[in-house]
Amino acid sequence: MKNNGTKEAGHSDESKRLKRKKYEKELRRLQAELCYLQDWVKQTGQRIIILFEGRDGAGKGGTIRAITERVSPRVFRIVALPAPSDRERTQMYLQRYIQHYPAAGEVVIFDRSWYNRAGVEHVMGFCTERQYWMFLKRCPEAEKYIVENGIVLIKFWLEVSDKEQKRRFEARIADPVRQWKLSTMDLPSRTKWFEYSRARDRMLKATDTKLAPWYILRSDDKKRARLNCIAHLLKLIPYKKIKREKVVLPDREMKGAYDDQAALKGRKFVPEKY
Repeated sequence: MKNNGTKEAGHSDESKRLKRKKYEKELRRLQAELCYLQDWVKQTGQRIIILFEGRDGAGKGGTIRAITERVSPRVFRIVALPAPSDRERTQMYLQRYIQHYPAAGEVVIFDRSWYNRAGVEHVMGFCTERQYWMFLKRCPEAEKYIVENGIVLIKFWLEVSDKEQKRRFEARIADPVRQWKLSTMDLPSRTKWFEYSRARDRMLKATDTKLAPWYILRSDDKKRARLNCIAHLLKLIPYKKIKREKVVLPDREMKGAYDDQAALKGRKFVPEKY
């Protein structure tokens, strides 16, 4: 895919980072648009799949949180599958993903997807060479079937630089609040930077199609990446603002008035330390 004049990875100059106030203002505006998108999806019965791929530490989780924190989890559903079970390993590869595809009025976000086979499974030796090459060959056909059945399919690859990934991993190691983010694959994957680069390039070459293109998102600057992702996502979906009915809060009925606070006397309350 073409660079289109974007800056090279690793340009994370502190002076160029967004100020928090500006970031939060723009994020709120974009999240309001996501709520309008949600209304449209529900009313029109749209089915949308958004998938996020990228190296470990690329910022997938934070970007997904920025998208979903103001919308309903009943409409925007996140799928983050664990390692396959013994039973799932005997299934057809895409079978465990198909069951999570959206029904009418749903947006399904895959935090990693069937592209595990083109990335971590291949690089770390969890699949055979035949399985790997078969996936690259058959994946565009499967995605063509998805799109031609009326599902909107949007694919994001988060591109983090070597320097920034190293910084993020070191920060996780040093911070007990973030150590949980280090998966069993994170540190081994760090040693295989170039193998992942080659796998990324083969994946893009084989699966970047007209029907299901890849959109590469520079993610060294997390705030800019989140805003750019949401803005582009909204641009890709031809949603319209649905007129909302005016909401009026009804008055409380006074018939049968009851002292509900008196009934709580003597109960165990959480100590108010703050």
